[in-house]
Amino acid sequence: MARRSLRPQLNQIRAWVRQGRTDAWIAHQLEVTVQEIQQFKRQNELDGDEETSVAAGADFPEEIDLRAEDDALIAAELEAAAREAERERAEAEAAQRAKEEQAERERAERAERGEAEEEAEQEGEEETPRARRRGRRGGRGRRSATRASAPLEGTFEHGEEGYGLWLDPAIQDNPVYAEHWAGHRPVEILVEEDQILIRRSGAED
Repeated sequence: MARRSLRPQLNQIRAWVRQGRTDAWIAHQLEVTVQEIQQFKRQNELDGDEETSVAAGADFPEEIDLRAEDDALIAAELEAAAREAERERAEAEAAQRAKEEQAERERAERAERGEAEEEAEQEGEEETPRARRRGRRGGRGRRSATRASAPLEGTFEHGEEGYGLWLDPAIQDNPVYAEHWAGHRPVEILVEEDQILIRRSGAED
């Protein structure tokens, strides 16, 4: 990139040099480097003007030291610019963190909603079979309450005149016996290896 020409600023730079302005201040005003100002002053023999301005300044001690004032002004401007840049950087970082935190919260909320919906679907799928199983168990329980009874003791007789089965007298207190078997005599016998089944006969089901 070509350097900016300072030739059009010759008179202005000469005036500043005579006023005692520092190279840093002049460079800051023209937005160039200090090295460019120093080179331009050497090329145009402006260093002598600086010495003259210093000598002239000695004759007027009541005047403000422009060199010190310029250095302080530049330092203040640079410090203010650095503070502004730091503030902008901190704001940009805070905004980025807030954006990332918001995105993380949204991802967590979406994941939580997805898990809740999945759990609800699974519970809904499990609810119907579980209800059906409870219904089947309940049905069997009700049927067993009316058809089954607690085991009773009995005696199986093997006599010369015949065979018989003597039951515990407590059977008369069994509600199923009282409802379906009391006073009934004809039965059918089915003999198996591990059990003998007695079924009603001679009457309608």
